[in-house]
Amino acid sequence: MGKEGLRYAAKVDLNRSAAEQDVLHNRWHPDIPSVGTIKNNEVVKIECVDWTGGQIGNNDSADDMRDVDLTKIHYLTGPFDIETAEPGDVLVLEIQDVQPLDEQPWGFTGVFSKDNGGGFLDEIYPEPAKAIWDFEGIFCSSRHIPGVRFAGLIHPGILGCAPSADILALWNKREGELIKACAHTHSRVVAEPPQPKNVHAGSAGKDLKEKVGREGARTIPGRPEHGGNCDIKNLSRGSKVFLPVHVKGAKFSVGDLHFSQGDGEISFCGAIEMAGVITIKFSVLKGGVKQLDMKSPIYIPGPVEPQFGPGRYIYFEGFSVDEHGKQHYLDTTVAYRQTSLRVIEYLRRYGYNDYQIYLLLSCAPVQGHVAGIVDIPNSCTTMGLPMDIFDFDISPHLPAEKRDLGSCAFVSK
Repeated sequence: MGKEGLRYAAKVDLNRSAAEQDVLHNRWHPDIPSVGTIKNNEVVKIECVDWTGGQIGNNDSADDMRDVDLTKIHYLTGPFDIETAEPGDVLVLEIQDVQPLDEQPWGFTGVFSKDNGGGFLDEIYPEPAKAIWDFEGIFCSSRHIPGVRFAGLIHPGILGCAPSADILALWNKREGELIKACAHTHSRVVAEPPQPKNVHAGSAGKDLKEKVGREGARTIPGRPEHGGNCDIKNLSRGSKVFLPVHVKGAKFSVGDLHFSQGDGEISFCGAIEMAGVITIKFSVLKGGVKQLDMKSPIYIPGPVEPQFGPGRYIYFEGFSVDEHGKQHYLDTTVAYRQTSLRVIEYLRRYGYNDYQIYLLLSCAPVQGHVAGIVDIPNSCTTMGLPMDIFDFDISPHLPAEKRDLGSCAFVSK
């Protein structure tokens, strides 16, 4: 039982390999064995490891970011059978609390090597980097990004129910067609197909584990049919999430817990990643998919959010003109990349290096918005930077004073 008398539906052991724990899995597949049953209208606690399964350490080197094995991710806790849930129903989650595990009161934000995972700005910042964050109640600070302290908007990055066999086949077909179409025209990895290497399917036996390795969908993208890895920072305490059910019992899984995240999570490993415990109330809306005409999950955000007044943000604009001066047509990705670069250029004046700022924009509670997507040829995006997370004044009307602001962790030489 938990401290408040709530039942733990699953607990993890940070001293054991994630691949040895039957309550965890790292692929989406309907046949992964369930780890337990949760009653309709029951409130339970669920423990989660960090998304890499403990590959990243609390140290001052980014060697572990360089060497991370991304065939192992994401480690999720579950799947759980929810009593009375059937295909066509909607699973309603009320997120009541999310906290770090007591034995690990820290988290990490990282930049992967361009050759191993990359990130939103990896053409400009291709090297691995890392920041460790210490948790101080609801606040966090980092020795790798001095001069910053803010309250966390703690939330799960991944929530989802298992796909049916038909939906899994659809995912693999759809993403496989994209991979094939881009094979000779695109220099980047555009999607990840099923990957048998390092597959973990909970308590599955050898034959089933091999099947999951051949067929199981990677957990990297969110998908319209079930949600998954959507990294929505506002799914914090008090939020309600509505997920379509595709298999008997729903087979719900959760993981990738974040202490804080900026809109876009731009460095890929960009939230403050942590091991933690989430408290959820589960209920089943019978026939909800038809009732809501649901094509993808919906959510109602909770009332918890760091409070910065409307006059306490600096907003930066970006457009569909890239860093080389090339015009793109209503390209919102190009616009948000330019928005991010404008903030990096602004904060660089105070003494931060670019990688420190890249990490900060990934995990601090910045507000990213699409301002306009109809005024050809330019989309316009904005990023709101909260001024009060800094312990010095970054107002535009004041001259920027260069400071000694240390460094994030880089690869050891």
